Amino acid sequence: MQDKFIPVTSISSGIGIPVLPDLYCFPIQVVNVLFAGTAGRREGWVLIDAGMPGTADDIVEAAEERFGEGAGPEAVILTHGHFDHIGALGELLKKWDVPVYAHELELPYLTGKKDYPEPDTTVEGGLVAKMSGMFPNEGIDLGSRVNKLPESGDVPFMPGWRWIHTPGHTEGHVSLFREEDRAMIAGDAFVTVRQDSLYKVLTQKQELTGPPRYLTTDWEAAWKSVIELEQLAPRVAVTGHGLPMTGEELATKLKILSRTFDTAAIPDHGKFVKNTDGKQN
Repeated sequence: MQDKFIPVTSISSGIGIPVLPDLYCFPIQVVNVLFAGTAGRREGWVLIDAGMPGTADDIVEAAEERFGEGAGPEAVILTHGHFDHIGALGELLKKWDVPVYAHELELPYLTGKKDYPEPDTTVEGGLVAKMSGMFPNEGIDLGSRVNKLPESGDVPFMPGWRWIHTPGHTEGHVSLFREEDRAMIAGDAFVTVRQDSLYKVLTQKQELTGPPRYLTTDWEAAWKSVIELEQLAPRVAVTGHGLPMTGEELATKLKILSRTFDTAAIPDHGKFVKNTDGKQN
């Protein structure tokens, strides 16, 4: 099921975005994969997340265009294990014999022990939310190839970066941050497109908002994660969905989101949304 092609895309798919000299965003269908490393240098780069099912060839081609023919990463770092972030991973690991790293709480979903909850098609939102029932929720089994991220907070093969546990969207979701230039890789802790709206996904209309509604299972934790990330005062943020955001626009919109998350991000209804009595619907 994880290899099933999902027929959704956006106008930005396949158009790479140089974010920083050593950070390149490659949108693939409706999700971003990231290359961390200096362009033209075949060694020492890292892949962050692994895109949609059926897109391995596109990711390899984009990597070789940036780093050189035959260039492979030192490792794959996963912000989390949802299907759109690990969809091409199996095929990529057949080509690239490299380790994979994720948060310890994400490992059961990456070693065949657990499946994610099924997407919530009842959640408040647009057409993508209603379509989400077709999205895979099964875990995958990477066996010994997947490792837990170091408890020190360091990110393997990414000097200067640290990982931050930002649960809510998934139990073991992480974001990455580099203090030197205040660069942030947010994963799906927050995104810059309304991922439940088909029109906004297709057009990539930029809007800083909370994590995708139909796959987020703990909204209280998700809000706390956004507050923590906002307090880091990032100057540039690349998210799992949507175009990168920078500068004052990022600072202002992230601050607004952290303060209004309950009304701006948390849906009015859905099976993972708590009622006023504190119980989930």
